[in-house]
Parts: sequence; C-alpha cells; structure tokens
Amino acid sequence: MKISIITVTYNCKSVLIDCLNSVASQTYENIDHIVIDGASTDGTLSVLNSISHNLTAMISEPDDGIYDAMNKGIEHAKGDIIGFLNSDDFYANNDVISKVINIFKKQPHLDACYADLIYVNQENSSKIVRYFKSSKFKKGLFSKGWCPPHPTFFVRRSVYERFGKFDLNYRIASDVELMMRFLEVNKIKTYYIPEVWVNMRMGGITNKNFKNICLQNKEIINAFYKNSLPFNLINFFLCKIFSRIMQFFKRPLK
Repeated sequence: MKISIITVTYNCKSVLIDCLNSVASQTYENIDHIVIDGASTDGTLSVLNSISHNLTAMISEPDDGIYDAMNKGIEHAKGDIIGFLNSDDFYANNDVISKVINIFKKQPHLDACYADLIYVNQENSSKIVRYFKSSKFKKGLFSKGWCPPHPTFFVRRSVYERFGKFDLNYRIASDVELMMRFLEVNKIKTYYIPEVWVNMRMGGITNKNFKNICLQNKEIINAFYKNSLPFNLINFFLCKIFSRIMQFFKRPLK
C-alpha cells in the first residue's frame, strides 16, 4: 500500500530539514513524498535539492496560499492514503507511517485515522508547550470547538475524490472546514489512536498572532453555516477555550 505525504512550504529553510528527515527516516518504505513550495526566496530550494533523492515530486511556483498548495499536492498524489506534514512539523518517531498503514490494512472499510499532536517551542523542539490530545469522534463535537489535529489526519485518496478538496474561500481554517465536511456532513468512518504522532512548532499560521486566531474562529463559524450544521456561539467558545487551557496542563504518557 502506497502512502502520499504532502509537505507545503514557503521560506522555511531553518526548520524544513527536520520535516524532510522525519519522513525519510520512516521505517515504512512505500512513501510518495511530495513537496509543494510557494517559490521561496530564502534558500529553501537548496535544502530541497540536497534531499531530492528522497522526494517523489517537488514543485516550486507561486500559489494562492497554503490550501491551494495542499490541493496541488493532492492532485499529484499517487498513494492510496494521503497525509500532510508541513515544513515546521515532524513525526514523533520513525514508526508513525507503519502504524498508519497497519491500521488501514486491518480495517479495509476505514476512511481515515488520526492521533494526538504536541506543540513544541519554536527554537527548542524538545520543549513541550502544549499537548493536543484528541478523542474518538462523536456527532456534534465540531460545534464544541473540537477537531482532529490536521497533521495527524490520514485519509484515503478516494475520500477527496468523493467529497472534495480544500475550500479556498477559507484562508486560515480550510483544514477545519474539510474535516468538518468529511466527518460531520459525509460521516466518513474514522479511527482515533491515543498516542502522539506529530510534533508541531509554535508560530504557524493559525497560532501566529491574536489576529489570526480571531480570523480562524470567524472562518470556522462560517463553515458551520456553509455545511448547515447546528451551532451555538456561546457553547462553541466556552468549550473551545476550556479545551485549549487544559492542553497546557496535559502531558503525553511516556
């Protein structure tokens, strides 16, 4: 079974090598690693060229934002399963992809699986900032501010073919809208694994500043209306704020 890992990057030379090496170091070998670069100018291409032998495809050209780049990656994907690992993320260990493949092999009717994620310090990736612990999906969870950690979300390519790719009307929360559309609206079959699969550096587009956090929440609210899902504004924010606060106190099991 082939799996496609799509890495989207733009001017991330300083952290990109950790991402690329974490994919190249996976014990599972049948990986289709695609890098979509938004025409970086900081030397990112030199990093990509140094490890190009591990890449199936590398595209460097201007794009219309991160989700446009992700859609390009889906269009080039050859794998039965598709996952995303952006330039400032890296896998928690070398067996993550093997575990993903085993889950899909054991459950042939499964559409997607996901796990937990750790936010780490931007300068010191060994320092945990907060623990994004997910849970088994139940209908209505998105209205409580819940969603799977997108870098841990692995989906059959056929799901994208049936239910569509990222909606470019959402500039900062299209991943949330897509998972909402897949799980809440189209009721795909998912499986949650309670272990850490991905480490994500703080400072990404969604948690970069307060303005982006507000914009993301505004887009998520719009996504509820687009997908005709029941929604209570007060309940959404209360649940979301509480869950985010708790992430700073939780720690993964060793």
